[in-house]
Amino acid sequence: MSGEIIRIILLCALAGLLVAAAVTDIRARIISNRLNLAIALLAPLYWLASGIPAWPDMALQVGLGIGMFGIFAALFALGMMGGGDVKLLAAVALWFPWQALVLLLVLMSVIGGVVTLVTVIHHRISKRLGQPEVPYGVAISLAAMWLVGERIINQFA
Repeated sequence: MSGEIIRIILLCALAGLLVAAAVTDIRARIISNRLNLAIALLAPLYWLASGIPAWPDMALQVGLGIGMFGIFAALFALGMMGGGDVKLLAAVALWFPWQALVLLLVLMSVIGGVVTLVTVIHHRISKRLGQPEVPYGVAISLAAMWLVGERIINQFA
């Protein structure tokens, strides 16, 4: 099997896992550690299939994942984000170079704003008590799927 086909299969697997993350976050407001671990563990296979050199590129990807975890763990500590969301972002960061990661963060912010607005409106319409819990994994997943779709389409360009 050629590297190109393996890359497409891995990207499709990532997309499926991202859909699962979004759905479970909507339903239960939780993203499982197993799901995040699967996303993280598939990334090195994608690197190998893409021919990414171990140094410095693979090391940079690991650094990006650790950096994302650190930054967003601070938001978790402030109560602004769930732990599953932080781990999902760190796992997703392993898949994209820093330039694409910047786009991911912009898309995630815009989509997250829409998800937050919809969540608040639904919370008020349904007259629920307390603060609404925003399923931010949806925004993370949709932003990442945008980039995954772009990569799949670019395989055929």
